[in-house]
Amino acid sequence: MSYFVYILYSKSCDKFYTGQTQNLDNRLAEHNLGETKSIKSCIPWSLVWKSDLATRSEAMMLEKKIKSRGAQRFLSDIGITVSRGA
Repeated sequence: MSYFVYILYSKSCDKFYTGQTQNLDNRLAEHNLGETKSIKSCIPWSLVWKSDLATRSEAMMLEKKIKSRGAQRFLSDIGITVSRGA
């Protein structure tokens, strides 16, 4: 089964969120329904990037790499610009 690493962006809070999951559609819905308490105040979240990986181990390593680099810098490094601000 595939695992996804994803980056979300909230214009209302001007914040990025990085995570990993097996079911990306369900996870995005959970974030936007406020089921993730730590980022509930920043609804709505938009998916700005995702990567499909073969194993959870690979997904966890990539998630850790992105979080250590910072989502905005990671996106910039791969040529993705996110229009920021409310």
